[in-house]
Amino acid sequence: MLSEEVLAKVVAKAKELATHSWEYGTLAEALLELEDRDLSVYCEDGFPNDKIPWPKIRDAEGLKYASQYIRKDGSETLCEDSTGVADPASLGVPALLLGQHHSEYLLAAKLQAEYLLNKAPRYEGKAISHRKDVEEVWADFIYMVPPFLAMYAVSVDDYNIMKRAVKECEVYRDILMDSDGTGLWCHIAGPHNADAGFWCTGNAWVAAGLTRVLATLRRWKLTSNGSELEEIIRLMLFDLIDRVVSADLHRHEEELLPNYFCSEDEEPWFGDAAGTALLASVVWRLMSMYPGHFHAYEGRYTEWAKLKSVAVFKCVNPKTGIARPAVNSLKHAQREPLMTGNPEAQAFVILLWAAIRDYSD
Repeated sequence: MLSEEVLAKVVAKAKELATHSWEYGTLAEALLELEDRDLSVYCEDGFPNDKIPWPKIRDAEGLKYASQYIRKDGSETLCEDSTGVADPASLGVPALLLGQHHSEYLLAAKLQAEYLLNKAPRYEGKAISHRKDVEEVWADFIYMVPPFLAMYAVSVDDYNIMKRAVKECEVYRDILMDSDGTGLWCHIAGPHNADAGFWCTGNAWVAAGLTRVLATLRRWKLTSNGSELEEIIRLMLFDLIDRVVSADLHRHEEELLPNYFCSEDEEPWFGDAAGTALLASVVWRLMSMYPGHFHAYEGRYTEWAKLKSVAVFKCVNPKTGIARPAVNSLKHAQREPLMTGNPEAQAFVILLWAAIRDYSD
């Protein structure tokens, strides 16, 4: 584990580097899980009296951070984003929590949900498009939209919206998963930015998004106790994690995962701290939620998570807090890793640290 002193540097660098809507939302989620775990969906009493928790906003670092970027002017998306459909929704959970005190945030969250459910463009008439400018599906979507829709369903006590959150995950899986081969998810399907490769961070976005949806389902009155919706997401997620571990050629070593899995390129891909951190965090969360299952396969999953976590923490510069090497998320196929900091990687390290702490507690 990183010391709290080094972790503080990771957080500071994450705030410094974040400049895009999804980076704000992801960091806000990371800060909630780190500093305000009673507000996190992973809290055992995540929905007191089956309602969204009532936060102490002045003390909630994640909410104070998110409030800077959430629009309250009647816009149909939570954050300015000229091309993204999904990315502004990454601020949806903080908006719902802030909305327990301030109605303008609740209205902003409602408008975002209505845009996604009723107005956003569709890919092939089925899946909510990840983008406005071109109808495409991106693996990243699963972290941005379904967790928000699931939390929104709890907020308005609407089972049909929860079903919709789960259905979007299923539709995206049907489009992006390599069902006849690796079982991993491709990065992008669509006419302009198609990427059939198995991007590490893309699969991490999927796994972490599914985990947040799963935690929401397990803690809501209408979907707890092994509901059909919970089983759909659980099986989807367990399968993906098993495929990731199988694809890791260094699964028994303290090595980062490659930027692309199962690549047939002659030149091997660099190890990526970003995707490795987020995927490892998912396994720690699942070990907390399903201890019986994961302890039964301790040699496969528990040891893997430990090894990958060590590899990530070794990559964090103790002087600067920068996690490197990391993918350039804006140019995911770039051969040279970033050594100066990736805001996603910074947030993912925070998520990993929080997941291990909560498991240990």
